[in-house]
Amino acid sequence: MTIEIPPRSGTAFTIDRGDVLKVIDPEGGQVSDMVAFMADDAREGLSNGRTFDYEETLRLTTGHRLWSNRSRPMFEIVEDTVGIHDFLLTPCSEATFRHFYPDQPVHRGCYGNLVEALGPFAIAADAIPTAFNIFMNVPVDADGKIKVEAPGTRAGDFIRLRALEDMIVGLTACSAYDSCGGRFKPIHFAIERGEQ
Repeated sequence: MTIEIPPRSGTAFTIDRGDVLKVIDPEGGQVSDMVAFMADDAREGLSNGRTFDYEETLRLTTGHRLWSNRSRPMFEIVEDTVGIHDFLLTPCSEATFRHFYPDQPVHRGCYGNLVEALGPFAIAADAIPTAFNIFMNVPVDADGKIKVEAPGTRAGDFIRLRALEDMIVGLTACSAYDSCGGRFKPIHFAIERGEQ
């Protein structure tokens, strides 16, 4: 069953080891921030630093794993029609909007959406790490300067991630103007049940 995350909102759910999370951009040009925590101890969660270290790349795609702050693999990317995602930038927040978009209405952003969605799982706001920003296009130039550009996704593009542990996952349809090319669209996801 495919579930829709409406524009500029988020959700949270559990996933079992062996299941596959499929995240889909139904219309093209949208980003989804993903965070994850171990179900048995939510103090262990996704770590961009550990992931970059162990995978030895900033360009994470099919065949790469996403690692926890305790050096355990959490997800393996098993299929990816896009190949461009970001794991450098934190979820957008009210502060993000004040900093980058002073002429636009302030929005709680992906951070606020994740805080609300993860609240029932007793995950505190300060525990939310740098997100794996699915479909987000953040090129890094030779001098190390970064820039947020619109995603290059087309309608129906997707990524599939196999859960390597039982986890709590937070997922959004991103709220930031630059991340989504100035237009806000939904994100779809599905959990494909694996062999337990």
